[in-house]
Amino acid sequence: MIRTVSIVPTILSDNKQEYREKVETINSFTRRVQIDVTDGVFAPTETLDITNVWWPKNWEADLHLMVARPSDHIDTILKLSPSLCIFHAETNEDLLPIFETLKNAGIKVGVALLPSTYPGNVKPYIDAADHVLIFAGQLGVQGGQADLMQMEKIALVRNMKPEVEIGWDGGANINNVRALAHADLDVINVGSAISNAPNPAEAFQELVAEIDKNGVVL
Repeated sequence: MIRTVSIVPTILSDNKQEYREKVETINSFTRRVQIDVTDGVFAPTETLDITNVWWPKNWEADLHLMVARPSDHIDTILKLSPSLCIFHAETNEDLLPIFETLKNAGIKVGVALLPSTYPGNVKPYIDAADHVLIFAGQLGVQGGQADLMQMEKIALVRNMKPEVEIGWDGGANINNVRALAHADLDVINVGSAISNAPNPAEAFQELVAEIDKNGVVL
């Protein structure tokens, strides 16, 4: 049985004006959005600092932090109060105390896995998480090509924790989104295929329509 899959636009920006424009554009057609934050250390690029991040009150905002030291950002995260906050398993910090702090504040927690990370090696994080993000792109960059071999991790995570929400991040577009939707995912995060489209709202609707199609996945 195919699960209900959500297309979630992502925002990646390094300046306040562009960030505002992306928020305003996306706000016209959806309410769940992933906001990417990088620190220039864990990821090679640096986005707008998390202290400058904001979103409309009616959004279900997912924060994806590609940062070396998640603990440095806890106070800001608590103030922002996102629906979900995702950290990478590959940071040098123990994520379990951070997960506990956020969950006690009513914030869902997620763990992201880089392509080189085997799910079984981070089982304690998966066991504690509400969301597991299969990362299949390039850190801090939109518009890359999806590493579809990462789809093999979906079944491993699902067998480990059947009820967890599983997301995909990296290279999703109109050519591969139906295959991803049929791979037992819950969320497909989409960056440049929406943000760089001539009409982002139309591109979003085309992606939603594509994952709803039945029949052979080419």
